[in-house]
Amino acid sequence: MSIEMISAISRGKDELLALESCELAVPGPGEVLVQIDACGICHTDVAVIRQHIPLPFPRVLGHEGAGKVKACGEGVEDLQQGDHVLLSFGFCGECEQCKCREPAYCSSFREINFGGQRASGDAISQGGKPIGGNFFRQSAFATFALAQRSNVVKIDRDLPLDVLAPLGCGVQTGVGAVLNVIKPTAGSSFAVFGSGSVGLSAVMGAKIAGCDVICAVDMADNRLALAKELGATHVFRGDAPGLTESIREATGGGVNSALDTTGVPAVVTTATQSLRKLGILAHVAAPAAGTEYSVDSRLFVGAGLSWRGIVEGDSDPQDFIPQLIEYYRNGQLPLEKLITHYPFASINQAIKDMEDGLIVKPVLRMGKNSNA
Repeated sequence: MSIEMISAISRGKDELLALESCELAVPGPGEVLVQIDACGICHTDVAVIRQHIPLPFPRVLGHEGAGKVKACGEGVEDLQQGDHVLLSFGFCGECEQCKCREPAYCSSFREINFGGQRASGDAISQGGKPIGGNFFRQSAFATFALAQRSNVVKIDRDLPLDVLAPLGCGVQTGVGAVLNVIKPTAGSSFAVFGSGSVGLSAVMGAKIAGCDVICAVDMADNRLALAKELGATHVFRGDAPGLTESIREATGGGVNSALDTTGVPAVVTTATQSLRKLGILAHVAAPAAGTEYSVDSRLFVGAGLSWRGIVEGDSDPQDFIPQLIEYYRNGQLPLEKLITHYPFASINQAIKDMEDGLIVKPVLRMGKNSNA
């Protein structure tokens, strides 16, 4: 027994995704079947398509799913058909980190989220042949998805699924990096390097935290303009001469904290040099394997600087996504300003527009008709 659905299947490096009919397994123990209304497109999805993250094809990606519960597997008793839900990342729930409520650092994070590990076997098939699924325990570039109860967050039915979908990854990463890790004090200074959806979410997080000085750096003027609209007090083009000096001058000697979303070694160096004494630089990028960052060790010792890597904003989705929703309801997280909607059938155009820098965060609308 299986569920017929339409999925956007990635079949090869840099190939266009194809919308095709396939079969989804019925929910097993602890699983939830979700009819997907909307799904954000994240740079991690594109990184697999471009093979910066080398996973085998064919595969169904998508990990910012939002939709309605259709059915629940054995043991899931607190959700019912029709509930509105957001999907986030998967975790085992049993390792040391999970038991300490640090699921983003689950010992099996890679196997579960990138390897598609599933106790009940292959989730997606086509003509009896398996298709790589269960990406981030969802594979939400599809009209239906299977998730584990642990990465399903129930939300109120009056909330817009096609606006809140990015809370499952990109937004919680950016806001969480600021509020959960850096934890800037009110009146302090902050800078983000790379003003895509994660970076702009960090700008909103810094504003929520009460930072007096918020700097945004990017190569795209449209993103810098949006950063100012969202709360940045200073914006800088990444290719401007003397960038480090300009930031230090504008902030009276450097920023207290910064976030790098680019993973570009030269940018990481600039970000580090832009810190004032005892400053912290957090990292959320996932650059290609073998990428190394370099900075003069005397800078660390003399200024007491620190670096900190972050996964998924250090968040526990069951706790943090409801918090993000409260910020959204209060007008502190105007997600609509980040989002451009596309019909499911235009997924390739959405990816291209994001890579070309024309938009910040594409969100697909599946709907009853994938061409609508």
